[in-house]
Amino acid sequence: MTAWTTRSETAADIPAIREILLAAFPTALEADLVDALRADPKAWIDGLSMVSIDPDGAPAGYALITRCHVDGEPALALAPCAVPPSVQRTGAGSAAIRSALDAARAMGENLVLVLGHADYYPRFGFTPASRFGIRAPFDVPDEAMMAMALDGTRPVPTGTIEYPAAFGV
Repeated sequence: MTAWTTRSETAADIPAIREILLAAFPTALEADLVDALRADPKAWIDGLSMVSIDPDGAPAGYALITRCHVDGEPALALAPCAVPPSVQRTGAGSAAIRSALDAARAMGENLVLVLGHADYYPRFGFTPASRFGIRAPFDVPDEAMMAMALDGTRPVPTGTIEYPAAFGV
């Protein structure tokens, strides 16, 4: 597995990030979501949009964490995460996710939520959000809605997730 370098996105990375998202997903929904989140000052947190960098210095993997809430209390949403098919299973996505989680922890954030594959996200420390008393605002399999406390000594809010408007829920 490649040892990936990661960093926060720069303005110059925005077109490459969009290309990564367009290559990784069947429609432009996720790419458009990132553009909408980037334009929302209530959702966007500088330093939590991470890229993994290929040997030529170009973005190869992507992970975004934005502000959400759980019954009015601040939390974070990890979404979307993307890697083009040509780079999948090389660790580029995992590196970007770990980097984003580390940056969130360094900023003093605590709760991160993700809706995703139950066999992928637990490797980062995610467990079903229901174990924390947290639920999605829509029907979703329990094992797919996950949460992680970045600091196990701090309390975690319970209740329903409130996503930024760009998510459309």
